[in-house]
Amino acid sequence: MKYCRFEFEGREQYGLVESVAGREVITRLLLAAPEEHGGVADIPSKTMTALPLGEAKLLVPVRPSKIVCVGRNYRGHAAEMNQEVPKQPLIFFKPPSSLLAQGGTILRPRSSQRTHYEGELGVVIGKRCRKLAVDEDVRPYILGYTALNDFSARDLQDVDGQWARAKGFDTFCPVGPLVTEQLDPWAGVGVQTRVNGELRQDGNTRDLIFPLDAIIRFAAEVMTLLPGDLIATGTPQGVGAVVSGDVVEVTVEGVGTLRNPVLDE
Repeated sequence: MKYCRFEFEGREQYGLVESVAGREVITRLLLAAPEEHGGVADIPSKTMTALPLGEAKLLVPVRPSKIVCVGRNYRGHAAEMNQEVPKQPLIFFKPPSSLLAQGGTILRPRSSQRTHYEGELGVVIGKRCRKLAVDEDVRPYILGYTALNDFSARDLQDVDGQWARAKGFDTFCPVGPLVTEQLDPWAGVGVQTRVNGELRQDGNTRDLIFPLDAIIRFAAEVMTLLPGDLIATGTPQGVGAVVSGDVVEVTVEGVGTLRNPVLDE
């Protein structure tokens, strides 16, 4: 199933997204947050007049307590950054205040002259997850998947030597347009990024250095993952600079396209 979060009749709502006549439409209002129920199937809902997804005022589809990101999780990206491949997952955080919805404007801060896009698969946690057994299946802990742009002030990242400032500006974590459970990242999910319509990144989750089970198991050894928490799984090679006036589109196969313009602050 797929769901989104959107503004409807002056309120923030969750909606069930279905394919009707070849296009994605919101067909039902979900009367509770999916992360509070570990899924969509058992949530009470009510019908609504079908609303094309592209015509809805979409909001960020998740409300995480934390955003856990994985750095250098594709060999090609590690190489283009002139960095070694990590021997274990390299995790860092983006603050929830950095979240941005589909169509929202990414603001380049005055303090940075070199900002980069990083298209990624995002994973939404569905139930409390802490210190998993070595052989425990991680899939029951996953609510669904989405598209994410780990926008970065690369020059500040280089100067600081750590990533909190460079990754943490408001608007630096676009997410959306929806969440779906109908993916299998272990089998392979395509991740592409376009800037002004030009293809810049073309990766696949089959090439992750650390697959999702390794990422979730590693993170859950350190911290309790809560329902709604968001994991950014890493970006493929092809990252690059964007400037004011550019439009970044991150497409995750089976999710759709997350589109955001870029402007100077």
